[in-house]
Amino acid sequence: MYRPVILWLLLCSSVAAHDMTPTYPEWKMSLIPTAKMITMQVFNKRQDVQWYEIRVFDEKWNSLPFFTRNKILNVKYLSRVKFDVYMRNDYSEWAEYICSTSKLRNNDNFKPIVESRICSRLK
Repeated sequence: MYRPVILWLLLCSSVAAHDMTPTYPEWKMSLIPTAKMITMQVFNKRQDVQWYEIRVFDEKWNSLPFFTRNKILNVKYLSRVKFDVYMRNDYSEWAEYICSTSKLRNNDNFKPIVESRICSRLK
């Protein structure tokens, strides 16, 4: 009897995660002749999280090698951080998603329940 009520409460509650833009980025030429780049932006809407990990995946969700200044970003609550993702030309053809995942801290008394992952799909 309580399951439908709990389910309804969970579905009606608001969830604050984070945003990553652009949603459908495109590779651009970089200053490095053998690599392409994309400029992305993360916006943090969660008070309980301020670290986000950046990863690049192919269509089967296999991780691909890439370079960025920081693979784990410190994004304070209600602030934005821009970052560039660089990838070799041959790997950029396989890249399908650029994702940011919230990183939860282990040393606090308060531990968030939800780990959020936001992905942008490459054109």
